[in-house]
Amino acid sequence: MQTDPDKLIKKHDKLTHSDDMKVLSHNQREKDGWFINSVMIEGCDVPFKFSRRQKYKTLGKGQRVNLTYYPETESVAGLKFEVMKVVRIKIS
Repeated sequence: MQTDPDKLIKKHDKLTHSDDMKVLSHNQREKDGWFINSVMIEGCDVPFKFSRRQKYKTLGKGQRVNLTYYPETESVAGLKFEVMKVVRIKIS
């Protein structure tokens, strides 16, 4: 199913769409039957996270992606961290 980022942004005002972002690192781990993906983007200090049922293709350093995301706070060991929750990712 193809999704149009403009339609998503019109429906949900907190979403942000960014094109042609450069990947610094990508890792994925399995947890409770889901693959948790974390992507670091050039110029951003906050990780971009998303989950998939199946393993996602590996994103190499320097690869360009289009992301639709919103800010979220995650609590780890009692400390709060800002993350970007990805709702749509596509290789540029």
